[in-house]
Amino acid sequence: MHAAAILSRPVPSHAKRSVQAPRAVVMIRPHHFTPNEATAADNAFQCPVTGSRGSLASHAYREVSAVAEALAQAGVDVHLFEDEGTETPDSVFPNNWFSTHSGGHVALYPMFSPSRRRERRADVVEMLKQRYRVQDIIDYSGLEQDEVYLEGTGAMVLDHIERVAYAARSNRTNEIALERFCTHFNFEPVVFDAADAAGRPIYHTNVLMCVGTEVALIGLDTIRDARRRAEVADRLSDAGRAVVALSHRQIEDFAGNAIELDGRGGRILALSARAARSLTAEQRGVLERSVELLPLEVPTIELAGGSVRCMLAGIHLSPRG
Repeated sequence: MHAAAILSRPVPSHAKRSVQAPRAVVMIRPHHFTPNEATAADNAFQCPVTGSRGSLASHAYREVSAVAEALAQAGVDVHLFEDEGTETPDSVFPNNWFSTHSGGHVALYPMFSPSRRRERRADVVEMLKQRYRVQDIIDYSGLEQDEVYLEGTGAMVLDHIERVAYAARSNRTNEIALERFCTHFNFEPVVFDAADAAGRPIYHTNVLMCVGTEVALIGLDTIRDARRRAEVADRLSDAGRAVVALSHRQIEDFAGNAIELDGRGGRILALSARAARSLTAEQRGVLERSVELLPLEVPTIELAGGSVRCMLAGIHLSPRG
């Protein structure tokens, strides 16, 4: 399998850079997409599927293609890989199995569901080595043998500026693995319990919060402990960010599952069209003071319990000359 890089035009030299907003992403385009029955037990965001598998797959293929093209048009470099297999139903969400970090560091993660462990791809890692300056790769996947899991930037929402790793406890976020990651990559862990409106634990942190350069979206009401809720809100605002509080309904609509990227004309916030529609005029006004919103139609992908943030593995590495 080979990557087809969709290259954007260079960003103007006057554009302000942010370590929080990657300029490039990895995406996986599935040819046989279907929501993963093996992950439905603890992912309340997944939806029952109607219609044929062939129809689902073709819709998902078109949605991923359209997202990749829209990001490239916005000035983001997209490294698009094909998944032609049938054994990796969640491969469209690559941010769970690897992450990249300034200084040339790459991390590979232990996955909770055995069906997801096959998503790790050597060709993606090789592309990173060839196109970017990679100094080392830290592989945590062996922790799966001890039933210790940490599903990448789904389990953690990373503040690359303040060096904080926000993490909601779940089957997919083990505190031992989190501490190990934070020690290796110089982050401070901020851990909390989070639940949806029905009281069910939220499976991934990145569905309830997004941290940008000057703004953060977060479902504060999902954090059960009032003191911890206030501490998280204060931590975000003390860093100079405008905090946009999301309702339970907006979290269900994936408004927290967004990612700030560095585009041609400045920072953009990539999120689903469903998420964008759920925002109030006041919330949009706060966001648009810092970023340009880029709504993307991914209704089929969202049936699998993830949205735009889950689809994009940000590249925080320096390109080779």
